Amino acid sequence: MTLHVDIVSAETEIFSGTATMIFAPAEMGEIGIAPRHAPLLTRLKPGEVRVQTDGGDEQSFFVSGGMLEVQPHVVTVLADTAIRAADIDEAQALEAKERAEKLLADKTADIDYAKAQAELAQSIAQLRAIQKLREKVHR
Repeated sequence: MTLHVDIVSAETEIFSGTATMIFAPAEMGEIGIAPRHAPLLTRLKPGEVRVQTDGGDEQSFFVSGGMLEVQPHVVTVLADTAIRAADIDEAQALEAKERAEKLLADKTADIDYAKAQAELAQSIAQLRAIQKLREKVHR
């Protein structure tokens, strides 16, 4: 038994296909969605969305946040930003993390702390997605 999954961002549709299971970083913790899951609407925090396809493989995507909607046979991820985990630029994510950490450490700077903390959380989530992808490749 499968369900249809659409992962879209403001820029583009990043994935559309059938799956046997989806894992997503909901606001209250990671959730797993199988076919016939009860309808649900929840916020997503920055992290990894994993889609187990009916072909048996698993695809990973980084989302910076957004909404997850579950209907009886369709799951829709409406992400602020969505990137295939394999396409994340590690150097860019590390640079963003260091920049946000420096801003947060500088107590004299006139900065938007919420924005800096959000950038830090997003870059850490991207780096975790890269690390998980590497672990799968080296198994």
